[in-house]
Amino acid sequence: AMAAVRDVEIDPEGTFKYILVRLQRPGGGEQRDIVRGTKAAEFHNHIFEKVNPEMEKLGYECKCLGGGKIEHNSKDKKIRVFGLSTGYGKADHSVTVEILKKEYTDYEITWSDDKK
Repeated sequence: AMAAVRDVEIDPEGTFKYILVRLQRPGGGEQRDIVRGTKAAEFHNHIFEKVNPEMEKLGYECKCLGGGKIEHNSKDKKIRVFGLSTGYGKADHSVTVEILKKEYTDYEITWSDDKK
């Protein structure tokens, strides 16, 4: 069940890399985009290398749509999405923000094409 997969899994605090991932049932059909980000990842592909096998086990194909960085300030309830991934290119941050808004309903969430 695609609903079992969380839309957002990001660290609760700090600035870290993130990727936007498209999940799809093999052969087309339903698809959705998810956001994954963590300080533990030195590079964007480290996040994808963790997400991909997890999703394959659930029967999904994964495609990384790009990446960037997330600055998460849980005290002030603010999230800023910016930057890009050298390997995957820039994610569509506006899409990322819409996904984040579903999870962090009481946050101020912004994005920009700034590198820092």
